[in-house]
Amino acid sequence: MANLALSYWHHGKLEAAENLGEQVLLLCKQQRIGEQHPHTLMSMANLAVTYRDRGKLEAAESLTEKVLLLHKQVNGEHHPYTLMAMANLAMTYKNRGKLVAAENLGEKVFRLRKQVVGEKHPDTLMSMANLAMIYRDRGKLEVAENIGEEVLLLRKQVIGEHHSDTLMSMANLAIMYRDCGKLDAAENLGEQVVPLCKKVNGERHPRTLISMAILAKIYRTRGKLEAAENLGVEVLLLRKQVNGEHHPSTLASMVNLVMTYRNCGKLEAAKNIGEQALLLCKQFNGEHHPSTLTAMANLAMVYMDCGKLEVAEDLGEQALLLRKEVIGEYHPSTLTSMANLAMIYMACRNLEAAENLGEQVLLLHKQIVGEHHLDTLISIADLAITYRSHGKLDAAENLGEELLFCKQVIGKHHPHTLISMENLA
Repeated sequence: MANLALSYWHHGKLEAAENLGEQVLLLCKQQRIGEQHPHTLMSMANLAVTYRDRGKLEAAESLTEKVLLLHKQVNGEHHPYTLMAMANLAMTYKNRGKLVAAENLGEKVFRLRKQVVGEKHPDTLMSMANLAMIYRDRGKLEVAENIGEEVLLLRKQVIGEHHSDTLMSMANLAIMYRDCGKLDAAENLGEQVVPLCKKVNGERHPRTLISMAILAKIYRTRGKLEAAENLGVEVLLLRKQVNGEHHPSTLASMVNLVMTYRNCGKLEAAKNIGEQALLLCKQFNGEHHPSTLTAMANLAMVYMDCGKLEVAEDLGEQALLLRKEVIGEYHPSTLTSMANLAMIYMACRNLEAAENLGEQVLLLHKQIVGEHHLDTLISIADLAITYRSHGKLDAAENLGEELLFCKQVIGKHHPHTLISMENLA
């Protein structure tokens, strides 16, 4: 039964894996073999991972913490099973938005695995891959990209180009390239990995859906809005069917689709799904979870576009305050909230506040993600508009000339380039 539950999990049949996993753990308890028996510990560990992938994060965290404690007592800190529990707990912390705890534990297990099983062992490579994604969530984009490239190369060498873990590294690296503004590389890698995931894992496997969701994000960033919308809608529908409507990945798809609809000018659809996503994220992820804060930030911008300026300002200020508390002042997502709030202030004709915040966020974007990153260019465009509205025409013109570089970085037909050129004219 335990092996069958694990097989269900590997094939993405998470509900069946959970049901069978709970039965296996119950049998272990009924047989009175004790919590420290290897069969009980393995059953608990597998069920905890299934809970995590099913989106039952509180149950996953509680059970994994228990498993880790028991493994330390029975096997010691350096035993492979202990390290597996440690790695699983780090990713559960990440999914719960406990990013500092995730980073600390992720770094520890990576260091220990290199010592115990070696640098090229698949378990060590898994820890590298996980740590790269934790660094990404922490806003440490350059180090995340470097580790992501290294682990992809090593996985190709060790387990092969078409292994499911290798494909996951490709998908993760694609989104890291997008975050770093390397949009051509992101799109090329994203389009390469989706058909491979469908072939290796199957079309409805959670990992395939992750690769599709990543490609939809890349299309949106590139301004390919029709492709982004079509793929985003497909992923949301499949995730509802596979994982359920309240699963964190389903909610993440809803949150992402909000901005795609907004960018397409479908404001009523964006508002409806945005309000629904925020309500569900608060209910199932908690008010301080990064996904909830993204839902809040996205909805604030939709409200601004709909002319609901007072509620947009309140929600935008709330999102910025919470992001500073949860992920830090210099995280790229926090900078996005600052930039968005500056736009809301601009729409409210609070020009002084818009200008001050716009200047602050432009300086931080240049320092943190670089002068040629798309987010920096958008900050320049927004601040140029603010200067012009404030009557500071020379300052607006100087910034506007910087935007000519947009055509080289993201292409002359990208929506942001077209808007920038229109405003400069």
